[in-house]
Amino acid sequence: MADSDRPNILFILADDHGAWALGCAGNAEIKTPNLDRIAASGAMFSSFFCVSPVCSPARASILTGRIPSRHGVHDWLRAGSSTIEPDRDGRLTDYLEGQTAYSELLAADGYLCGISGKWHLGDSHHPHKGFEFWEVHATGGGPYYGAPLIRGGEVCREERYVTDVITDNALEFLDRRAGDERPFYLSVHYTAPHSPWEREQHPREVFDKYHADCRFHSAPQEPMHPWQINSAPYGHDESSRRNHLSGYYAAITEMDRNVGRLVDRLEAQGLRESTLVVFTGDNGMNMGHHGIYGKGNGTFPQNMYDTSVKVPMLISRPGHVPAGLRCDDLLSHYDVMPTLLEYCSVGNPEAASLPGRSFSPLLRGGSPEQREDIVVFDEYGPTRMIRTRTHKYVHRYPYGPHELYDLQADPDERENLYDRESAVARELKGRLEEWFVRYCDPARDGSREPVTGKGQLGLVGPAGRGESVFADDWHYLGDGRDGRDGRDGRDGRGRR
Repeated sequence: MADSDRPNILFILADDHGAWALGCAGNAEIKTPNLDRIAASGAMFSSFFCVSPVCSPARASILTGRIPSRHGVHDWLRAGSSTIEPDRDGRLTDYLEGQTAYSELLAADGYLCGISGKWHLGDSHHPHKGFEFWEVHATGGGPYYGAPLIRGGEVCREERYVTDVITDNALEFLDRRAGDERPFYLSVHYTAPHSPWEREQHPREVFDKYHADCRFHSAPQEPMHPWQINSAPYGHDESSRRNHLSGYYAAITEMDRNVGRLVDRLEAQGLRESTLVVFTGDNGMNMGHHGIYGKGNGTFPQNMYDTSVKVPMLISRPGHVPAGLRCDDLLSHYDVMPTLLEYCSVGNPEAASLPGRSFSPLLRGGSPEQREDIVVFDEYGPTRMIRTRTHKYVHRYPYGPHELYDLQADPDERENLYDRESAVARELKGRLEEWFVRYCDPARDGSREPVTGKGQLGLVGPAGRGESVFADDWHYLGDGRDGRDGRDGRDGRGRR
């Protein structure tokens, strides 16, 4: 049984869940009563950021506390997770080999660790990182009905709705561990609300209710962004927009229902007050925002809009985390590892070399550690971002285009001031480069990698042994209207 200093942890991770897509975040159209209940009973963070606006790099950074240019995962993993993947002939790759994860430190300190759902960090066939319970998705994404899951090290097709199955497996972990005196850490990683969003992919009564009744005022309708890639979902006509949003909202509502099942089971087992419940998303999501459907790789070059990099973060533990706490501080997934370890009184021998800082005191009713300045950094291959409360600077190596936004005057990031505010841009670029030099591993430096957003196929740097690491399906990067393949001399905006 957990005590107050060694609580259980239920860590729920959504896939492509925009920070705006929650009832408790002010979205009056989307139905998330269980997530709203978690927010009301604990802390809600309004300015929480991912590390990279795409799934695998973001997830690797949550788990290890390292930046992508140190752990080496720079794009979603297109190969290495399962034998059924066509790229690299199904060869398995452990992308985080030799890199300490906080789940390993928890396990070494006596925690029982389990995971259900999306892993997507390489070799899904075998347990990693201290997890004794291992019920994971074979690849990382795909259909909601007929999803490929790993059972006993082999791939099987699950015909039931995968969000329900991920929850069923997590509930099995909670039931199976009954009587075990060890505190537990349980990761529940949903594939929701990632596409596909077609009607046949979700419970039809939920999809149909949104489709028939929702006006979708909570998602903007804007002209297509000039950088939108044609492999991302399109919602720029009313019919496709309504279909995509109906599926996206239905996927979130169904995930919310399953989150309620998890919390109800904790309550039924008398574990709610001894369990820290964390809900977050791996990255943000644009559903029409800025004229984009997708996250960071919804455009080429990749974007760093707040709607791509800002994520939901809810943390609850009745009687311990102050109910109704609202935090507006700029915090990051880098901070998750030190926060969870400190909250559980587990040491981290590598803490001094990592960028994150614990906000555990806030969860105990105190004040977070004071920092010299409040800055968030992100990277997606050669695209890097520094964000303060007042400005955002985006630098794309080696040639740009670069962006600078005054977030006080222009919170929606509409007016690029890079050519007019050169002094501010220089100062932020200097801070950005100093930070990345401090935490980067030169052998895995993303600023030198040709990351396209089309997927990563293997290990970067010398470990890749000269193989081509990033998919170069350049025909996906064209605008789909003139038959061009994106290599015809046009710039990153799709123009010549």
